[in-house]
Amino acid sequence: MSHKLVIVESPAKARTIGGYLGDGFVVESSIGHIRDLPNNAADTPAKIKDKPWGRLAIDVDHDFTPYYIVPRDKKSHIAKLKQLLKDADELYLATDEDREGEAIAWHLLDELKPKGIPVKRMTFNEITRAAIQAAAANTRDLDMDLVEAQETRRILDRLYGYEVSPVLWRKVMSGLSAGRVQSVATRLVVDREKERMAFKVASYWDLEGTFDAGSKHDQRMFPAKLHSIDGTRVASGSNFGPDGQLKGKADVVHLDQRRAQALVSALADTTYDVRSVEAKPYRRSPYAPFRTTTLQQEASRKLGMSSSVTMSVAQRLYENGFITYMRTDSTTLSGSAIGAARAQVQELYGAEYLPDAPRTYANKVKNAQEAHEAIRPAGDSFRTPAQTGLKGDQFRLYELIWMRTVASQMKDAVGQSVTIRLGGAASSGEDVVFSASGRVITFHGFLKAYVEGTDDNAAKDDQETRLPNLHEGDAVSAASLSANGHETKPPARYTEATLIKELEEREIGRPSTYASIIGTILNRGYVYKKGTALVPAWIAFSVVRLLQEHFSRLVDYDFTASMETVLDDIAQGRKDRVSELSEFYYGSDRLEGLKRLVEDLGDIDAKELATFPVGTEADGIHLRVGKYGPYLEGPGDDGTAFAKRANVPDDLPPDELTVAKATELLANPAGEEIELGVDPETDLRVVAKNGRYGPYVTEVLPDDAPKSAKPRTGSLFKSMSLDTVTLADAVKLLALPRVVGVGEDGEEITAQNGRYGPYLKKGTDSRSLTSEDQIFGITLDEALKIYSQPKQRGRAAAAPPLKELGNDPVSGQPVVVKAGRFGEYVTDGEYNATLRKDDSVEEITLERAAELLAERRAKGPAKKAAKKGAKKTAAKKTTAKKTTTKKAAAKKTAAKKAAKKS
Repeated sequence: MSHKLVIVESPAKARTIGGYLGDGFVVESSIGHIRDLPNNAADTPAKIKDKPWGRLAIDVDHDFTPYYIVPRDKKSHIAKLKQLLKDADELYLATDEDREGEAIAWHLLDELKPKGIPVKRMTFNEITRAAIQAAAANTRDLDMDLVEAQETRRILDRLYGYEVSPVLWRKVMSGLSAGRVQSVATRLVVDREKERMAFKVASYWDLEGTFDAGSKHDQRMFPAKLHSIDGTRVASGSNFGPDGQLKGKADVVHLDQRRAQALVSALADTTYDVRSVEAKPYRRSPYAPFRTTTLQQEASRKLGMSSSVTMSVAQRLYENGFITYMRTDSTTLSGSAIGAARAQVQELYGAEYLPDAPRTYANKVKNAQEAHEAIRPAGDSFRTPAQTGLKGDQFRLYELIWMRTVASQMKDAVGQSVTIRLGGAASSGEDVVFSASGRVITFHGFLKAYVEGTDDNAAKDDQETRLPNLHEGDAVSAASLSANGHETKPPARYTEATLIKELEEREIGRPSTYASIIGTILNRGYVYKKGTALVPAWIAFSVVRLLQEHFSRLVDYDFTASMETVLDDIAQGRKDRVSELSEFYYGSDRLEGLKRLVEDLGDIDAKELATFPVGTEADGIHLRVGKYGPYLEGPGDDGTAFAKRANVPDDLPPDELTVAKATELLANPAGEEIELGVDPETDLRVVAKNGRYGPYVTEVLPDDAPKSAKPRTGSLFKSMSLDTVTLADAVKLLALPRVVGVGEDGEEITAQNGRYGPYLKKGTDSRSLTSEDQIFGITLDEALKIYSQPKQRGRAAAAPPLKELGNDPVSGQPVVVKAGRFGEYVTDGEYNATLRKDDSVEEITLERAAELLAERRAKGPAKKAAKKGAKKTAAKKTTAKKTTTKKAAAKKTAAKKAAKKS
C-alpha cells in the first residue's frame, strides 16, 4: 500500500509528528546522523587505508572530497528505511531547519537514492498540529549552500583534530586531542587562571555608617558609605589594577586601617547636612526572548542546570510539542506568538501591563545563522506551566521559557533612582562626604513576570533600596560608624554560563555547539569543576603553551571567530568551500597552511613545555606535568637543585599553588613517611603520607604479611594536616567506616568518608552528611531521623540498584546506579552510561547522572550483537568529487552531489 514517507531525526519526534499527519503518512526517524567520516582505523574501509589521505578520510588533493561511511550500527536501520521507501510515492525530508539538519537530509537523500518519486524538504519551527500540517503543505528544495557550510565545518574540524592531535601525543601526552573551538575554549579558561595567578591582592579601607533622618520620616534609618575626603574620592576596589597598585595616576585617597579608624574617632560628634539630592528616572525594558545561549546561561543561574542537561531537556520539550526549536540565534517572535503572549499578559496581569504596540527585538548576533524564531512556548496560544502536565526539570525549564516570553511583551518597569550626599567636618579637620544610593520601582511592569539572573552577585533589576525623602540642607546624624577593611579579588573563574557568554561575545563557535564543547573539555580532563567554577588542569597549560608557541593562529581568538564568518559566507553562497579549505590547509600568500605547520615544527622541547616555575626562578621550584600527573621539583636541604619531588593533589587549583604551598608539599613529599606511632589495637606502625589525592594515613604491614593483605588507609579530613595529625586521629580514620547502629529493619548503618564528602550508608541506601565531624559524632537516633525522610524510589529491577537518584529530566524515567560487568553505571531503563573515574556511587547526583545519560543518548541506540554467520557487508559509498567552481544548478538539486560507488 503506497504512502508518503516522512523522515525526521529522533523517534520521539517521529511519534509526535505521526499523530498530526494521520493516514497516508508513515513517519520514521533516522536516529540522528546516518553517515559520517570514519572515526577510527577499524571503521576505515580497506579501499582507502593505503591512500595518502586515508587516515583523514578526506581527499585533500581532489577538492577535499570526504569519504563517508554508514556506521555498522546504522546499516540495519538504513535497510529498514529503504524498504519503507519502496512503497512510498513521496519522500519528505523533515530534519531540523539548520545546517546540521540540512546535512542530515542530504545524506539521507544521497544514501537512499529514491527513484521516480518527488522528494520534498519539509521544515518547521515547532511541533504542533497546525505547524506540521502547514509544513507538509509548503515544502521546498534542499538548500545546498547550508549543506556545503556544514560539510566545510566538518572537514575543518577533521583536518584540525587529525593533524594537530598527533603533535600533542608526541610532545605532551598520549590520548590528548585538539579541536578548532575546544582548544580556544580551553585557552580562555587557562588565560583566566593565569590572570588569577598573576593577581596581586591590594587592601583598602572605607567607612560605612547608618544615618538617622529624624522621627518625621517614615524611612528613618538608611545606610551610606564614605565618598570623599576634602573633595578627593576615597579609593575602592575598581581603582586598583591586577598588579595590586592604584591604576595610573588615580586621584584618590587610599585609606589604610590606621587612618580609617582614626577618622571614625574624629567623626564621633559630627553632625551632617544634606549637600545634594539627585533624582533620576529609572526605566528598564524587558529582556529579549530566549535564544540558545541566553537559555543556557539562565538555566545555569536559576535552575543549576549544566549546558548539556539544558539542551537535552529542551530537546525533549521541543520533540513533544511544548516549545519551538531550541537551537537558534534569533530573538524574533512570529505574529501569532506575539498575539499569544499579549493575550496572556492581558489575562494574567491586566491591561495596565500591556504596551500599546507589540514589542520587537533586533537580532544582536552577527550573521545569525538560522531563520528561526526565538525559543518560546509552541502554538498560537500558550499553555501556562500548570496546564502542561510536565514535571521535574521539563516543568522548570518550560516555566522559565514561558515566563521570559510573556515578560518580553509587557511594559517597562519604571521608578526613580536617588543619590544623596551628606557632608560633615571631622574633629581632625577633614571635610567628609558620605553617599547613599536608593532605587524605588513605582511600576514593576515586566518584572512582575520575570527577573533575569545575574553573575558575580550583581544587583538584580527588581532590587529596591528606599531612602528617606530628604532635601538639600536637612540635618541628619550618624547612628553608627565603622571602619571596614577590604581586599581586591582576582577575576572570577568562568562558569558554564559565563564561558558560553564569552564565546558568543567573541563570536567563537556556534550556540548549538557550546554544550558539546564544554562537555569535551571536561571529559578530556583539560578542565574540571570546583562547585560551578571551571578550573584548568595543569595538562591544559602544557597543551595551550604548545599550541600558542607552534600553532598560534589556530588558537587565536580573532582567527577562530573569522572562521565562523567564512562558514556563514559559504552558507549564503558568497564564498567557495574548496577555496577556503585549500587556504586553511595548504596556505596562501597571506596565511601559512596547517599542513606546513605540522610538518615544519622544528625542535620542540617536550620537557620545557611541561615545566612551569612556581614563584620566581630564585625560589628554585618548578611544576612539571608528568605521565601520571603534575608534580613538583625543588631544592634539597643542601641547596641542590631539583633534589626533592612531591606530587600535586589533583584537586588543587593552579592559582592556589603558591611558593608557600609548594614548600609545604615538598616538605612532605609523596612516598616519605611521617611516623605517628603504633596502633594499640593491631600493634602495627601508623604513618602519614602525601599522595596524589592529598594527605592520608596508613598502617605498615610486617615484611612477612601475605601478598594478598592490604593495609588500611584513610584520607585526612579537610580540617587536618600532615603537620598536626596525631596517632589518635589516625586510629579513628583507619577504623572507618564507623558503625552507628542497626536500623529498625535490622540493617547496619555506617558513617564513612568518600572522595566527595561524608555520608551514611545502610545497605544500598546512602545519605550525605553535612560535615566530617558528624562521622564520629552522629548518634543512631540522628541517623534514623535522616533515613526517615522520604526518598523517591525507582522502578523495580531484577537486581537491586546501588542507589536511586530520581527521574531523568529527558526521559522522565527513574535513574538508578547499578553494578555491571565493567563497573558501576547509571541507567534510566533505556540507556546506560558508565561512571567516570571521578564519579562515585555514594556521591553521584541526579544532575551528573543526567549529563552522562545525555552524552550516551547523543551517540544513538546501543549496538546490537551481530548474528553468527552474518554475511559481511561491503565497504560504504563515498561522495562524488565536488568541483572547485560553484555551479548554480548544483546548489539547487541533490542529484548534482550524488555519491559514487566505493
